[in-house]
Amino acid sequence: MIIIKSERELKLMRKAGAIVAGAHEAVRRSIRPGITTEELDRIAEEYIRAHDAIPAFKGYNGYPASICTSINEQVIHGIPGKRELKEGDIISIDIGAFYMGYCGDSAKTHPVGKVSPEAVELINVTKQSFYEGIKFARAGYRLSDISHAIQSYIESRGFSVVKSFVGHGIGQRMHEDPQIPNFGAPGKGPRLRPGMTLAIEPMVNQGTDQVVLMPDGWTVLTADRSLSAHYEHTIAITEDEPVILTLKE
Repeated sequence: MIIIKSERELKLMRKAGAIVAGAHEAVRRSIRPGITTEELDRIAEEYIRAHDAIPAFKGYNGYPASICTSINEQVIHGIPGKRELKEGDIISIDIGAFYMGYCGDSAKTHPVGKVSPEAVELINVTKQSFYEGIKFARAGYRLSDISHAIQSYIESRGFSVVKSFVGHGIGQRMHEDPQIPNFGAPGKGPRLRPGMTLAIEPMVNQGTDQVVLMPDGWTVLTADRSLSAHYEHTIAITEDEPVILTLKE
């Protein structure tokens, strides 16, 4: 069942989203060669808790950290640890937070120092694919219209869409109905209605769309070890344009 949010709930989700956006900015400012991913995790958690929120990921199904830090061929769910970032890496940062019982969730991919032109293009295409998708995040369209727009843009640029993982509804739980694939034919799925809140998150690979799960039970890699990027925002469907909830106030 897709839960329609009230204006009060949307205000709380916007506040949760603003905290997530602030945590992203604190992490972004700290990304540099030599910093460890566990240090980035600490920075994000301290920011979230200082703003009266709770990290959404920590303890979720046993996940051990407050954010996900996925480097290079790691697609999603990379666990922060002692690994130091190196010049030329790219890193996807995924952050979620609960504020007064409501969740915000957002992901961004960053270069570490100077990176290859191919990596820059991958990051840019992944980000733009989200914006291509939300052109269809309007009342009256169907859910798969978003999915189709994302896939069409990514594949037109020569990259591949991860199909094993998808976006999701969001609200009082981090994962609500519906699932939101980043691929598929248009005109399918539920019709979008004002008050729906969705976490739309294209995951894009430089090579094959196939992925593998590491023995830690969390970290997902590209099967061919090509680079991967991730971009996500929490949005609300309105009577007019979609509203991105995971932006700074």
